[in-house]
Amino acid sequence: MSQEVKSTCCYCGVGCGVLIRAEGGVITSVRGDPEHPANLGRLCTKGASLHLTAGTANRLVHPALRPARGEPAQGVAWDDALEHASERFAQIIRTHGPDAVAFYISGQLMTEDYYVFNKLAKGLIGTNNVDTNSRLCMSSAVAGYKQTLGADAPPSCYDDIDQAGVILIAGANPAIAHPIVFRRIEDARVANPDLKVIVVDPRRTESAAIADLHLPIKPGSDIALFNGMLHVMIGEGLIDETYIAEHTEGFAEQAAIVAEYTPMRVAELCGIPASDIVRAARWFATRGPALSLYCQGLNQSAHGTHNNAALIQLHLACGQIGKAGAGPFSLTGQPNAMGGREVGGLANLLSAHRDLANPQHRAEVAALWGIPEVPAKPGKAAVDLFKALASGEIKAVWIACTNPAQSLPHQAAVRAGLANAEFVVLQECFADTDTAAYADLLLPATGWGEKHGTVTNSERRITRVQAAVPPTGEARHDWQIVVDFARRLGRKLDHAAVDRLFPYASVEEIFNEHRASTAGRDLDITGLSYALLEQQGPQQWPFPQGATAGRARLYADGRFPTANGRARFVSVQHQATAEQADKTYPLSLLSGRMRDQWHGMSRTGIVPRLFNLEDEPLLQMHPCDMRHRQLEDGDLVRLFNRRGEIVVRVAAGSGLVRGRTWLPMHWGNRFMNGAGANALLGDAVDPWSQQPELKHTTVEVAKSGLEYPLAVIRRCTDLDDALRQLELARSLFDEFPYATASLYGRASPLVVFRAATAAPMPAALLQTIDATFGLTGDTGAIVFSDARRHIAKKAVALDGQLLGVRLAGETQALNWLRQAMAEGELDASLLRFALAPTAAPPASLAPRQIVCKCADVSDDQIISAVAGGADLAALQDTLKCGTFCGGCMPDIKRLLTRQPQQHPEAA
Repeated sequence: MSQEVKSTCCYCGVGCGVLIRAEGGVITSVRGDPEHPANLGRLCTKGASLHLTAGTANRLVHPALRPARGEPAQGVAWDDALEHASERFAQIIRTHGPDAVAFYISGQLMTEDYYVFNKLAKGLIGTNNVDTNSRLCMSSAVAGYKQTLGADAPPSCYDDIDQAGVILIAGANPAIAHPIVFRRIEDARVANPDLKVIVVDPRRTESAAIADLHLPIKPGSDIALFNGMLHVMIGEGLIDETYIAEHTEGFAEQAAIVAEYTPMRVAELCGIPASDIVRAARWFATRGPALSLYCQGLNQSAHGTHNNAALIQLHLACGQIGKAGAGPFSLTGQPNAMGGREVGGLANLLSAHRDLANPQHRAEVAALWGIPEVPAKPGKAAVDLFKALASGEIKAVWIACTNPAQSLPHQAAVRAGLANAEFVVLQECFADTDTAAYADLLLPATGWGEKHGTVTNSERRITRVQAAVPPTGEARHDWQIVVDFARRLGRKLDHAAVDRLFPYASVEEIFNEHRASTAGRDLDITGLSYALLEQQGPQQWPFPQGATAGRARLYADGRFPTANGRARFVSVQHQATAEQADKTYPLSLLSGRMRDQWHGMSRTGIVPRLFNLEDEPLLQMHPCDMRHRQLEDGDLVRLFNRRGEIVVRVAAGSGLVRGRTWLPMHWGNRFMNGAGANALLGDAVDPWSQQPELKHTTVEVAKSGLEYPLAVIRRCTDLDDALRQLELARSLFDEFPYATASLYGRASPLVVFRAATAAPMPAALLQTIDATFGLTGDTGAIVFSDARRHIAKKAVALDGQLLGVRLAGETQALNWLRQAMAEGELDASLLRFALAPTAAPPASLAPRQIVCKCADVSDDQIISAVAGGADLAALQDTLKCGTFCGGCMPDIKRLLTRQPQQHPEAA
């Protein structure tokens, strides 16, 4: 029996609603929920492929315990697993005190999961050592809002995009990181041709491509830019003096600071024309409602809090807040980072936006939980938490739904901390994350499509999440695992109130307790309930008792949640990045997201078509920087600094100025021989938010000296087979100074393995490679060998279909061969080219262009369907193109207008 269940996407903070179709306990498809206000039915490439991640091949399905570090984990019963965990934690707490243990959790948990983790640490154990990967994501946005507006409450909503007169995008690339928000920006430009878009980014990104004004500032110079814009606004009388006088404080002090930030000085600090600074200021102040959208480019900085404050102050100075189309709007990175903040899921927070440092707030939470007190000692934020593991100050850590062995900066130090810990618990969906290798105990948690609870998106909108299928294997809901563990631990510690602290028999009971804790707070949701969310759909907070709807925009009355009701101007000055380029490390390395991948790719990395854009990590450089180092497109290079080195392929990047490089942050040990970009990034943190500077470091690039390339492409029967082959490919990483492995393809998944060595590969290594990929023997084999040039190639066919190809010493045909195998268009004549390529591939294989990336539909598929009589409705019904994010609709309509004779089959 088929059913469709409402849920949300588990990727970014846009919070798109999805409809999950399941049949027989198996997820079969997903589509955007047309009734969800966040996306109105749209989905991006990642969301549109969610159903393809719902298999079991790489899932953690049973609790598992390692007898000793380095040994394989062995399956255990849930009771034994939790008894062991509670005994180890109890022993450490009794011996070393409650601050000897810690919890590191995730912005992808449900709000209810977050709540019980927070209560476990701060209420039962008595430690504030509970932090989250939101520390890497949104903590500077939190601190920026609190310093200026008084509370962690984004004042704007998605509808403001439609009504803005100018949109300032700073330190964000929504075209890639928040695609559905970007579609809305594109729609707004069509509806209002007068709309101005300003993009502030050191790189000319996909978002900057639509900008009326792109400001490619020097990394870390955001405060200088915003102070310079405020200087112009004050000097030209563009500020709202009445609003400033009636609703803010501290303006005079900041005005005195920005008096020094003349356009000429700021132009020097930022590396952009002074005229562009003036133009940006005038547009912001005069073009109608001003909306700013910002994300990790501001947050992930050693001065991220003041980056945020400097931008927010532009809104306060112009009165551009609390009204339609205006306001500072932080784009949340993770699907429920906001929910975690709401329940105090950071080491410095308590439930309902209370502050740990506030004695009254601690007393309120203690009374709510029925305990004598909440500890006052600050907890360890993420970076310090893992340093404390390395030093031995923290002995045990419980990690849930996150992958610090890939995501945190300065990976060598993080991994040293994990290796030094006495006891590491990993509560996770996936068995093969980088962090899993360090876990003593692995606990299987439910994943997307199986979970239930609530999440909050970037615009403060709470959505009720329903499970579409039962848990996989023995997986349990995160809140259930925490509650069971808490009860066991409490009894071992003789905690008299443990049963009263954790009485929950259902997830709704947890929500109701959280709801009660918000009474009278800025995020009051006492008027919400599961029943209301299910009947009336997602709702924004605040939604107090008696309300009939949430509040779309905050601060319309000019009153702010501060002691005197006024917003604050904060005295902020330009600060440089934590590391400055010098003769040894003359290049800036910027890190960022790819459109089709998410975090460490534990989920997106199992979808072949999500690698079709890029299936290996590519370092982008300015062509001049490449020429200076005698580098060409496709060369393998050493990317290094004082913290480490990785080997990656280089490509000329048209969006970069000289001295800047860019590398995606997603790649780690699961897909390459190395820890990726985060191995090179430093652990300097913002003093207010404790968020690390994950966006910038300094590096040098040099030729790798790896002159002998290897590539293997292996066709797989299905996804399970592909994931098994991918795991086998990873087993070869240690054999090579450079190696990557990924999936690729459309209907038929491929595994693509790349490697390189400094010297020709010996025959024994080639035999090992062939055996790993099932390419041994002479049956169905075609071999090409050139001993003089150390080239050795082999192709193996099975049952009339090409099984795989190994190219050693020369890989010119790799990209062409990869596409041909993915399209199933490889005959004997084309295979001869692959093994002994000429200057160009045969013309019989036309280049493929994917028009609808969400549904993975190519131009030739659309042209063929149109030649057969399909109209737009038929294309959407049969191919599903244009039914997800909508970004491909102009191209589809263009193809619909082509004359039939233009298609080769119709000629």
